[in-house]
Amino acid sequence: MTAESSAQQKRLDRATAHLETPVAAVDLAAFDANAAALSVRSAGKPIRVASKSVRVRALLERVLQRPGWSGVMAYTLPEAIWLVRSGVSDDVLVAYPTVDRTAIAELTADPTLAAAITIMVDDPGHLDLVDAVTAPGRRPPVRICLELDASWRPAGPLHVGVRRSPVHSAAQAGALARRLVARPGFTLVAMMAYEAHIAGLGDAPPGQALRARAIRAIQRRALPELLKRRMAAVRAVREHADLEFVNGGGTGSMAATAADPSVTEVAAGSGLFGPTLFDAYRAWRPTPAAFFALSVVRRPAPRIATVLGGGWIASGPTGPSRQPTPWLPQGLRFRSDEGAGEVQTPLIGEVADQLRPGDRVWFRHAKAGELCEHVNEVHLVDGDTATPAPTYRGEGHAFLG
Repeated sequence: MTAESSAQQKRLDRATAHLETPVAAVDLAAFDANAAALSVRSAGKPIRVASKSVRVRALLERVLQRPGWSGVMAYTLPEAIWLVRSGVSDDVLVAYPTVDRTAIAELTADPTLAAAITIMVDDPGHLDLVDAVTAPGRRPPVRICLELDASWRPAGPLHVGVRRSPVHSAAQAGALARRLVARPGFTLVAMMAYEAHIAGLGDAPPGQALRARAIRAIQRRALPELLKRRMAAVRAVREHADLEFVNGGGTGSMAATAADPSVTEVAAGSGLFGPTLFDAYRAWRPTPAAFFALSVVRRPAPRIATVLGGGWIASGPTGPSRQPTPWLPQGLRFRSDEGAGEVQTPLIGEVADQLRPGDRVWFRHAKAGELCEHVNEVHLVDGDTATPAPTYRGEGHAFLG
């Protein structure tokens, strides 16, 4: 174990020694350093914090107090309403279309909410649903954002990227914008294009040299195509609407997206916590800032230490990359035939012989905000002290539960 990692483990252990496991912790020094680094990478463009990658109100408020950070990108309309009513932000973009009629009714009944929240659309049917809940003449204007599909389609049916909006070309974007602005009761104020195949796909996956080369080759060709198409799409949409902002990017593509003159703001969230999926990026790797600790409860054999719990698996394609990573002490790994278990997790490695029942193992989650779905609070570590802060779950909210 390096001197740096040993010091980090001792500090985490000291700050949380009075707490029972499982315990989640966020190192505020690393969190703040990541926030500052992202601000530099955004090259002066404002960063909208992606709440799904944080899910702790206190940390959303903390980063929004920093220069260069402005507004929230929420993942559901009920969450956006809660964030506005809680005073976290008066500028919230809902990054995914909503069909939540109860939340739409609440949005359209309150002029303050309607002025603070922008909902995502990529089909006139999204507007039909809002109208069915509250007719245009009986509500304040609803702010809407048009989403452009950022995936790369080099030829025929080949599709590189996630399946999001059906609006792919500049012509499609312009045609939809024309239909949107013609609808009473709505105001088209924004446009978004999230390049998931660049921002959310690491180009240096450990131990996968061939895959790494393939990813880099794809990204080298996909990014220029997107920059040209997004610029044309923004131009086409601006023929019909005076856009307040154009959002793009994420932690993994911050610098490249910020350099796009058609984008007025970027988004980031995962880079604040530095989960393990971002260890696979060459351009920038955040400092690990979020951890969870489990206690050793068994020593079933030499070089094996078993902790209680551990099966906190991340979303996405199942595989080793979605498992949490034993982080401290260094040198531990999962058994290939058991992995991270729901109730117990055997860990192997020479360092396991040094562990005894009651000792702690610190893990990093594969993704950022999903860690917070497993705990009611995270402990904000500052030096040798830890201050509890409730997660969304701890405040009684499971917006996708």
